[in-house]
Amino acid sequence: MSTSDQVRAILGGTIQAYRNDPAFRQRPDVHNELERIGYRLNQPIRIALAGTLKAGKSTLVNALVGEDIAPTDATEATRIVTWFRHGPIPKVTANHRGGRRSNVPIARNGGLTFDFASLDPEDVADLDVEWPAAELIDASIIDTPGTSSLSRDVSERTLRLLVPEDGVPRVDAVVFLLRTLNAPDIALLKQIGQLVGGSAGALGVIGVASRADEIGAGRIDAMLSAKDVAKRFTNEMDKTGICQAVVPVSGLLALTARTLRQSEFVALEKLAGVDAVELTKAMLSVDRFVREDSSLPVDAATRASLLERFGMFGIRISIAVLRAGVNDSVALADELLERSGLVALRDVIDQQFAQRSDLLKAHTALLSLRRFVETNPIFATSYIIADIDPLLADTHAFEELRLLSQLHSRQTTLNDDEMASLRRIIGGSGTDAASRLGLQPDAPYDGPRAAFAAAQRWRRRADHPLNDPFTTRSCRAAVRSAEALVAEYAARAR
Repeated sequence: MSTSDQVRAILGGTIQAYRNDPAFRQRPDVHNELERIGYRLNQPIRIALAGTLKAGKSTLVNALVGEDIAPTDATEATRIVTWFRHGPIPKVTANHRGGRRSNVPIARNGGLTFDFASLDPEDVADLDVEWPAAELIDASIIDTPGTSSLSRDVSERTLRLLVPEDGVPRVDAVVFLLRTLNAPDIALLKQIGQLVGGSAGALGVIGVASRADEIGAGRIDAMLSAKDVAKRFTNEMDKTGICQAVVPVSGLLALTARTLRQSEFVALEKLAGVDAVELTKAMLSVDRFVREDSSLPVDAATRASLLERFGMFGIRISIAVLRAGVNDSVALADELLERSGLVALRDVIDQQFAQRSDLLKAHTALLSLRRFVETNPIFATSYIIADIDPLLADTHAFEELRLLSQLHSRQTTLNDDEMASLRRIIGGSGTDAASRLGLQPDAPYDGPRAAFAAAQRWRRRADHPLNDPFTTRSCRAAVRSAEALVAEYAARAR
């Protein structure tokens, strides 16, 4: 029985226990909350984007979805928690603080805009945006207001979502955007990690060095500088075990790559044909680039539009790519997308979140259910908790995720090769058998033998007399992961 099936079984027994209890039999609010826990378990994984003011959260939402659906300007919408879910037709609903719901008029003006003329933003708890995007089928994305907003209420909207006072998780995983690494960010990340992952550590938190193109002041090597910054962020946060990875991303470049227009490609091609010295002079500053009296073969209005859509870094890298031989808009878009860092971020999200979505949702459901029965005790509460706690503590998949966080910050007696192999076998590079065993697609595939060898290797390493307790625990987890692969291959053979 899978972890999700076990959670459903516990939840079903809990619902029945509350229906049979005289004190709660006529309490629809109690039964509705239990139903909601079960409903969330069957919904797409909920991933929140969080960070300080102007960290680039809305732009990254748009880049991940591939459309301009999250307003990025200083509108009322950016001050409200906004849920982006898959739906058959575009629709925006305002959830008011008293429980009332109302439709919000929407319009397209280069991007999606919300009409708040008939709404009081202070009365809106959050927004639900339904959009027919393939990227939203398997994951709901939550855009949150900046945590360092001058308005205390705006910041508290995010805190209520990520670290609610009742301790009941509202999201399954968090992508935290960083422009700098300061004490408030680290403190909030620790709070998020404790809630999302329980007291044993973070299960679903990754970091993003956001607006990476600005780190290098828009120079063509800006992403290289951003990678160094991301590495420094990772090293600093490794000491705390807050999250598994920090990825540098230029959200603006990623969004532009996913929505590149043919007219923009043509304009960039013309600029790429300009003498290098002349173009360098024209691009020394933003003001010089958009001057009306410039001799560049692209009019000032188009240049200003390119600057807004690409940024100076995006224009420079596009011209460099075109001069290197790229000659069509599709190839240019693919190259820009790769250089933006979004492909790497999506890979990490896939490895850490998507491939473990059922597990993360089950973990959230268990924590929510435990908190619920503690707050609303009945005769069966102790029995329900007795079912929940072993699952939270002993489920091997939870242990793998905790170790992926802790391996950065804890000392072990493993050498570098062993550490890389350990990370791989417990799912750090993907949860499929080939990724765990380090098998290449073009190599002779002998999964059963590789899984058996891995189990033997880690069993011997777990028994090493010089191991410290954490190293032994990690090696034993690797043994269980390898043994699970052995069992999986044996089941396939039958």
